[in-house]
Amino acid sequence: MSLTSLTAGSNPYQMQFLMHRAVGAYAHDAYTNARKLSSTAIVGASGSINTDVEDYIGQMRWYNTLNPVINTASVSDPTDGTPTELTTAFAKYVKTVRTHGARQVNIQQVVSKEDGLAKIGRDFGETKAQDEHNSVLDTMAGVAGYEIARGIAGSAIHTGGQSLDDPEGANDPDKGFYYYIGSDATTVTPLIDSTKTGATRAAELFNAVGAAFQDYEDPYYYLMCSPRLMAELRVSNLVDDTTVVEGNVEFATIFGGKFRLLMTRARINQSSSNFPTLPTGAEVTFVLKPNTMAMMSLVVPTPVEIERAAAAYQGGGTTDIWYRWGYVMHPMGYDWAGSETRFVPVGSVAGSYNDANSWVRSSMNGLNLGILPIVHG
Repeated sequence: MSLTSLTAGSNPYQMQFLMHRAVGAYAHDAYTNARKLSSTAIVGASGSINTDVEDYIGQMRWYNTLNPVINTASVSDPTDGTPTELTTAFAKYVKTVRTHGARQVNIQQVVSKEDGLAKIGRDFGETKAQDEHNSVLDTMAGVAGYEIARGIAGSAIHTGGQSLDDPEGANDPDKGFYYYIGSDATTVTPLIDSTKTGATRAAELFNAVGAAFQDYEDPYYYLMCSPRLMAELRVSNLVDDTTVVEGNVEFATIFGGKFRLLMTRARINQSSSNFPTLPTGAEVTFVLKPNTMAMMSLVVPTPVEIERAAAAYQGGGTTDIWYRWGYVMHPMGYDWAGSETRFVPVGSVAGSYNDANSWVRSSMNGLNLGILPIVHG
């Protein structure tokens, strides 16, 4: 017999395990979730985030770049020179705390000779990593939804994003930080053009990076790569023969290491609430800078707790085990605009990382942004 899991209540992180009679040892089903992004270099730490603040939110503060006033000295004009003013800005970040628990009927061990709670302890690392990975995806979706809505509010989707013809577009209040591949709002062009040859097949990818980052282009970027996009790159013979090793992770690359491929089948939520008025069949691919999202762990009281109820099940007793963890997930260059009176909830609900209404562009220069959505077919 196999391990049976029952969902208890509406909390997806609480599970009740019942062991049935076993005719042999239990094996462990291998996890085949989408490859995690939370452990890659697009996520880093930030010294600006203080997790000890006594609230749900905190603030990162910085000095804005100077807008200097240059005076010309005079030996005849006694008028005072105009001083240069210093200005500061800040962005809010928000905390979240997650829990994961299970209950075991103690007497089941007499029948199965197995400890059901051992499975929870063994796989807790996978549970925690999956939650952090989901928060990375949710944050990317929320930021992209905000930027696309921002661009559409100012103009049509194909002109509301970044353009090579508009070098100041990243700082334009009516422009969204995204790139649209196509000439109108009803059609899109594939990211990799199979009708062309060589590097020209990926011309739109370079156009997107050039339009967004202009003359502040980084030496390399990460490209979130779906299996279908990976197949297109391979068929086009664009994948480099050599790989790049970063820590314990080996990346396939394209164009001499310019783009490090984050191979994952995880899909960003493309509902109309996140990406309004996208053409039918459009997809969103992400180009990301290193350390474009900051994740800082929280010190959570009693991270592991065990509770026993001796009288339950006619005196057979139950044992509950709960794991707790928390963190701050924040995309650099943005300000948290969601609820400031609760921890960020799980999933695509109002006030979550996934919600486009939870993010606004902070006063940082647009060229400091690091999450570039590319809308393509």
